Amino acid sequence: MSKHGRILVAMSGGIDSSLAAVMLHEQGYEVIGMTMKTWDYASSGGTKKETGCCSLDSINDARNIAVNLGFPHYILDIREEFGDAVINHFTGEYLEGRTPNPCVMCNTHIKWDALLRRADRLDCESIATGHYAHIRTENGRHIISKGVDTLKDQSYVLWGVSQESLSRTKLPLGHLRKSEIRDMATDRGFMELVTKSESYEICFVPDNDYRGFLKRRVPGLETEVAGGNFIQEGTGKVLGKHDGYPFYTIGQRKGLGMAFGQPMFVTEIRKDTNEVVLGVDTDLYRDGMIVSKLNLQKYDRINGPLETVTKVRYKHDGTPATISQTADDRIEVRFHEGVSAIAPGQAAVFYEGNDVIGGGWIMKSFRQEADATPSEIASAFA
Repeated sequence: MSKHGRILVAMSGGIDSSLAAVMLHEQGYEVIGMTMKTWDYASSGGTKKETGCCSLDSINDARNIAVNLGFPHYILDIREEFGDAVINHFTGEYLEGRTPNPCVMCNTHIKWDALLRRADRLDCESIATGHYAHIRTENGRHIISKGVDTLKDQSYVLWGVSQESLSRTKLPLGHLRKSEIRDMATDRGFMELVTKSESYEICFVPDNDYRGFLKRRVPGLETEVAGGNFIQEGTGKVLGKHDGYPFYTIGQRKGLGMAFGQPMFVTEIRKDTNEVVLGVDTDLYRDGMIVSKLNLQKYDRINGPLETVTKVRYKHDGTPATISQTADDRIEVRFHEGVSAIAPGQAAVFYEGNDVIGGGWIMKSFRQEADATPSEIASAFA
């Protein structure tokens, strides 16, 4: 009989999830390893060699850890679930003129749900992953909190995990730094993990060519959307023709295909008219945004204005902001200073200290108008 019970550990084959399994095994848990096959890159039509969490090498690396330590390991094929929830969303968001975040979608709608269903079938009380974050409990609520290693903290991508799922989740790496994980792997003789390169690409677009992926995914798209206008911010002047609105993102400077005499950035994407608005660096700044499709962790509702640090993308340091919940599924954010390149479709995550208050999807951003009230701004995006 195990010391702490049976636990299902998501193992990608990388050093972090592998060491999470090793640590739990050493602590006396009855570990079962599971590697999820989310995507077969060959089916996307790409040319780069398959790498990352879905590759045969990664699956074998995860299995070798399990074999060495003597616990079971299974491969879970969730390509159909992944395609329906993540890839269709990814494609659909670009077609709507937004910039998707597939990693958050995968964590929220695929990995946790899929793992917990299999955990139930295998009589596992809980699941674990190799994310650098904490889970703590306060006032009966389960809260994601930042990991100790600020350079590796992954709390941002976990805002969408439900209370029920968090109640059954363990994150054993939250109190450790990456350097300590490498030392632990070295001490245990897992040098292949220490020297293994890490992938930061989208798993189903490993060549980072999302334009090519969209063209292969949606036959005829390139012809259908080509020839729209680049529009100048503020003046509405036509600056030239572009390749199609789905192939651009807010904040983009390179790859516009034209020279303008000064650095120009994508400031807005207008799907309905197939227009891409360009401006200078200062045109990218916004004073606030509307966030919807919420998942709150620390509180069940935001009562009154709340001071937070709000992140608008994974690598964003965060900006002080006041948030107000204006409806059951709507938060209005007012930044204390302007934030650049806010992209609809990305996740906004609200922090109170190290704790994740919650998050949602960015619907619209706005500039503060001196004579506009919060309700007027909110109603404009209804």
